[in-house]
Amino acid sequence: MNRLISSALLPSVANIFSRNVSSKSPVAMKKVSHVIFDMDGLLLDTEHIYEAAVRDIAKSYNKDYPHDVRMKVMGTTEQMTIKIVVKELALPISEAEFQDKFTELCRKRFGKLDLLKGADRLIFHLHQSKVPFCLATSSSQEMGELKMSSHQSLFDLFNHKVYGSTDPEVKHGKPAPDIFLVAAGRFQAKPSPSECLVFEDAPNGVRAAVSAGMQSVMVPDKIVAPEQRKEATLVLESLLDFKPEMFGLPPFK
Repeated sequence: MNRLISSALLPSVANIFSRNVSSKSPVAMKKVSHVIFDMDGLLLDTEHIYEAAVRDIAKSYNKDYPHDVRMKVMGTTEQMTIKIVVKELALPISEAEFQDKFTELCRKRFGKLDLLKGADRLIFHLHQSKVPFCLATSSSQEMGELKMSSHQSLFDLFNHKVYGSTDPEVKHGKPAPDIFLVAAGRFQAKPSPSECLVFEDAPNGVRAAVSAGMQSVMVPDKIVAPEQRKEATLVLESLLDFKPEMFGLPPFK
């Protein structure tokens, strides 16, 4: 049994792991000092907007947007999403034309976004506990800032933000580890990858965390199949289920 987990916590641990499809033992969890958050589909309820935008464009050319293509683009940069969709759906338009249509549709729908369950509770807790945390999103800076504007005071608490689609240091999007390594390197204390815990909703994001040498907590969309969750250190139904002490972080009061 991991020394970080006392006997008093065993019922909670059991409850959480009953939902972890990877069936990993609590021994696999190690103490961390820094936290890195994805944004879309984890903190903000945006995935349905992206899906609807792609589906609407595809429909205008009498094309479907199948599940396997959606899974390929989930968590990737905006550029890679466009490249995959145009190619996989065989759309009769250029990537630049698709991007114009896609951006316009998304802008109209990003007016006010909802936070997903437990997001504000966890962020406020880490801030009050003085645990360093940052954002690592595949969005461009322009689109990211537009989405965050609905909850600006909350996102102002982040130590820094890395925008995978426009940051020059992020050479490759998820599932490559670049974005998480860049994010970790911008903390003042420069933690090692093993000292960082990544929160993600997408399989590509979890793979990126694994490649970066970081532990990950996955809060997947219901469409993510069990076999696509297995690489995560821990899988939860929502951020409300997270127990910080399982990774050596200060517990909720």
